[in-house]
Amino acid sequence: MSEDGHYRVPTPTNEAIRGYEPGTAPRRSVREKLAELSDVTSQVPMTIGGVQRKGASRRSLKSPHRHEHTIAEYEVGTKKDFQAAVDAALKARQGWAATPFHERAAVLLRAAALLAGPWRDTINAATMLGQSKTIHQAEIDAACELIDFWRFNAHFADQLLSIQPLSDGTAWNRTEYRPLEGFVYAVSPFNFTSIGGNLPTAPALMGNTVVYKPATQTLLVASLLQRLLEEAGLPPGVINLVSGSAAEISEVVLADPNLAGIHFTGSTEVFQDLWRTVGNNLGRYRTYPRLVGETGGKDFVMVHPSADPESLQTALIRGAFEYQGQKCSAASRAYIPESLWDAMKDGLAAEVDEIPMGDPADFRNFMGAVIDKAAYTRQVEAIAYAKRSPKARLVAGGVTDDSVGWFVRPTVIETSDPAFRLLEEELFGPILTVYPYPDGKWEETLDLCDRTSPYALTGAVFATDRAAIAQASRRLVNAAGNFYINDKPTGAVVGLQPFGGGRASGTNDKAGSVLNLVRWTSPRTIKETYAPARAYRYPFMDDPKEREGGF
Repeated sequence: MSEDGHYRVPTPTNEAIRGYEPGTAPRRSVREKLAELSDVTSQVPMTIGGVQRKGASRRSLKSPHRHEHTIAEYEVGTKKDFQAAVDAALKARQGWAATPFHERAAVLLRAAALLAGPWRDTINAATMLGQSKTIHQAEIDAACELIDFWRFNAHFADQLLSIQPLSDGTAWNRTEYRPLEGFVYAVSPFNFTSIGGNLPTAPALMGNTVVYKPATQTLLVASLLQRLLEEAGLPPGVINLVSGSAAEISEVVLADPNLAGIHFTGSTEVFQDLWRTVGNNLGRYRTYPRLVGETGGKDFVMVHPSADPESLQTALIRGAFEYQGQKCSAASRAYIPESLWDAMKDGLAAEVDEIPMGDPADFRNFMGAVIDKAAYTRQVEAIAYAKRSPKARLVAGGVTDDSVGWFVRPTVIETSDPAFRLLEEELFGPILTVYPYPDGKWEETLDLCDRTSPYALTGAVFATDRAAIAQASRRLVNAAGNFYINDKPTGAVVGLQPFGGGRASGTNDKAGSVLNLVRWTSPRTIKETYAPARAYRYPFMDDPKEREGGF
């Protein structure tokens, strides 16, 4: 078939999650790769225009659960390097934009196959080592979700391109989905390898070129993903990975007149600062930059008296404490009827206090360490605040230890104050604050839940009463972009639950869906007329008797 043929992207399926049960080959294999990466100090260069590049200096990357263990050395770039990344993206833009869609999609589909196969252990092990994830958390993130992003994005983009206008008998109308005019700046967080893989590649799939700044803590795995994409056929300059001062990178990138978009996941404060800077620079840009951001959350679990206590307890533990609560979707506040809370809190406390945590290399652990000293200090201060407060009581956990790694035991705090600070502020750690609301105050508590936090990312309702579920869904309609019924508010799956929220949580452009991909295009509508008009006059002008004057 020639290149004029229409190539349909294969229908995607979600990648199966490996269990890594004792005695299995996948378990042995990933442990070997983890030991291999642990025994060396990896070198992490920048990649600009397809060339690995050194910076002005180097710094060390430490493992969160063994903070004296150097796992890599990364390059610290300068403004000259960051400008070179912009220049490389602009140089590659025309050729990449002209590359047929099926060729761009083939790069991501091959990358997905490489990650599902020979690269799986490496990317999982690097995520475990650098981000202190258990093998299960690494598997569902670094392997499965990123594979899904790459497969489903190619499929969704193919669907987008097929959305065309109607045509009548006089002309053929069509729409082409051009890449943005300029380059895209992608900024990813520490907590999800899959996000780090998706933020630069989603715009690239649509024909854009990218300057990519990963969170410093993820530079090891980000560099490995760059190698994987190159093996999959990504041309030089399409994605340019830089490292160094976030402020200096942004200063160069945001000042460039060719900035066409920002794809961001991280803190609300940083995104607002980026948005503010773009606004102040509007007069210098060739086009209005597209701003796509997913930021913070103060995610809720709203409990009706009819809720099943056993499933609720499991959801609270998994939702609040998997990956040390360092998910933007993690359950961090819960509203539970007083009588139900009195009946379940001792059992919840006992189970939480038994949760095993430590080095993820020990597969018996459910949790690892928080990402760094700043995160650890924030959790320590929050726990100390709760212990001092006469309006709060420690139900479980509250123990911290930084002697080996940044370890914070899973913590449950009960408060009698519906405006308690820990119900309102994002902590991004393993702390769940529970407000036992007065029995019979379900409707009032729905309103309380809605107004307590500025965020609107995820939330859950637990109830067996269908009327209560419907009521919660209506009253909390703007409180969460991803709403869960009788499930924890984490674990969105690409293709099943497109992810994103509103209010202070971001632009709700739904990563892992066509809604996100369309943001990286600038559509052009084309009308091709079959028989062009040959005279300017219209039929209504043809009666000479009605002409009474004129020039």
